[in-house]
Amino acid sequence: MSETTSDILVHTEAGVRTITFNRVDKKNSITQLMYGTMADALASAATDDAVRVVVIQGDATIFSAGNDIGDFLNRQDGQGLPQESPTFRFLHGIASFPKPLLAAVAGPAVGIGTTLLLHCDLVYAGDNAAFSMPFVNLGLCPEAASSLLLPQMLGYHRAAEALLLGEPFMAEAALEVGLVNRVLPPTEVNAYAQAQAKKLAAKPVSALIETKRLMKGGQQAAVKAQMAEEGASFGRMLTAPAAKEAFTAFMQKRKPDFSHC
Repeated sequence: MSETTSDILVHTEAGVRTITFNRVDKKNSITQLMYGTMADALASAATDDAVRVVVIQGDATIFSAGNDIGDFLNRQDGQGLPQESPTFRFLHGIASFPKPLLAAVAGPAVGIGTTLLLHCDLVYAGDNAAFSMPFVNLGLCPEAASSLLLPQMLGYHRAAEALLLGEPFMAEAALEVGLVNRVLPPTEVNAYAQAQAKKLAAKPVSALIETKRLMKGGQQAAVKAQMAEEGASFGRMLTAPAAKEAFTAFMQKRKPDFSHC
């Protein structure tokens, strides 16, 4: 098991395991240590009979700002993150998790903060939720099989708008396209997700697992293959001029200049 961190809280009660982003002062940006803690929490939940449902949640003001850029740049080896890295262990963990997986999202959900939701079974959002996938703006490509799953969910043109422009869209738009199940006041989102999780935890887990397997089984191989292809492209693009300019501009707090990229 990986080293744990207080930036991720893991609590299990009455069959529900809750994974909470607990780094609000850093906008719940995700470090490799946080990815490892979440990956371990999912892996153990998958095989623990005492865990029947998992909920991922943040704060009423922020879900996650995505990757912690400084940590990300320090951890990757110049060729991108290896498939055995905590990031990919988490991505494969959410993609293959066999039991019901819920998310409660309030405030900004950036990058992986949005793409992880594509692997959740139920998503509840605060009316302050803002979803964005600004990979192109960093000189990068999508991850978490979002280049496959997002067009399936939103339709090609809406997915292209979200991925090519990278601009935020709000909770009501996410509800319209089916990314979220319900929109609530921000302070009520986590409690509502917990209530739904308790309903699921009272049902026969064997039936829940088999129903989810039947719904998602047909695309598991495609999702895994897309993640691998995205990961290879992501690694190549990390060392290209566009990404270098984007990350340098981010650290220098200036607008990037992509005129030569």
